[in-house]
Amino acid sequence: MNQEKLEVRPLNIVLAPPAAKAEAAEIAPGIDPTPDHDLIFRGGTTIANLNFMNFYVGGDSWQPSDTQSIDAALAAAMSDTNLNNVMVQYFPSGMISSFFLGSQVLPGGAPAVFSQGDVEALVTSFSDSGALDTFDLSSTLLNCMLPSGTVLNTDSNITTNQVRFAVLVPKDSSDSTNGLGGYHGSVHPQRTDGQPTIYYAVGVFSEIRPDGTANGIPVFDQPWKNVVATFYHELNEARTDADVEDAIKAGNDPSATNFLGWVSAQGEECGDFPVFEARPLTQVFQEVPLTDGSGTVPIQFQYSNSVHGPEGPRPDPAPPSPIS
Repeated sequence: MNQEKLEVRPLNIVLAPPAAKAEAAEIAPGIDPTPDHDLIFRGGTTIANLNFMNFYVGGDSWQPSDTQSIDAALAAAMSDTNLNNVMVQYFPSGMISSFFLGSQVLPGGAPAVFSQGDVEALVTSFSDSGALDTFDLSSTLLNCMLPSGTVLNTDSNITTNQVRFAVLVPKDSSDSTNGLGGYHGSVHPQRTDGQPTIYYAVGVFSEIRPDGTANGIPVFDQPWKNVVATFYHELNEARTDADVEDAIKAGNDPSATNFLGWVSAQGEECGDFPVFEARPLTQVFQEVPLTDGSGTVPIQFQYSNSVHGPEGPRPDPAPPSPIS
């Protein structure tokens, strides 16, 4: 990601891994502990009490049943006690929360391609219009969900004509036809009223296409479940490493790592290594029961220092990870 001289090279994307291990404690069955990949706190921003809102891009292409299922499952997963018992270890207060602000279907058809330039132009347009003025942007993530058929990439150029925005620092030319599921980042709008940082995530509608090829990371039996798992990954990474985009853009600057929150020595966020390590992906992409017994939700297990690997829901809070 163009940070060749950084000691830690942060990741902010979820990628599928390139094409019988022993169980330990509550680690995902079939995966060995990997203490060398434990997350280390670098001093950057974390968000203990996270708000999020879902925006459905290309709204004419979305099925209402899918948007309703995504909204309900993601809100339930992010506020679930046993799932949060894994993530609480990265917050010294021992308390975290999540609040779903609702969703909005954006009019229009499905774009063929959607880039980082497009998503950053979109959330900047929200800011410019005043639509975010009532939000606490210091603790809010805007989820931009792409419809069936749209290819996501990490190009900083704008590929749509919806809005105009300055070209940003280029990134690797990853796209969702090569295993990219989504990523999270941030923008700093240039407004006279001092609008703060806007945090966002963007994710593809992971599915097997009519020609038999994959777009995104299709694991579950229904694509909407893949969307939930992708954004569960991104929301938890935003919780624990909110300003990773600033670290990436800082490139070779020695201060770049100061932006990072919880990141491994290899530059991985909490959702990354579980995906890289899983063989098959169903070791870490699973439907799990909600604590209140109301049903199940499709999620991706996150990295837990407590078990040195990906961990599913647990009945008791994980012990706090040390902050050196």
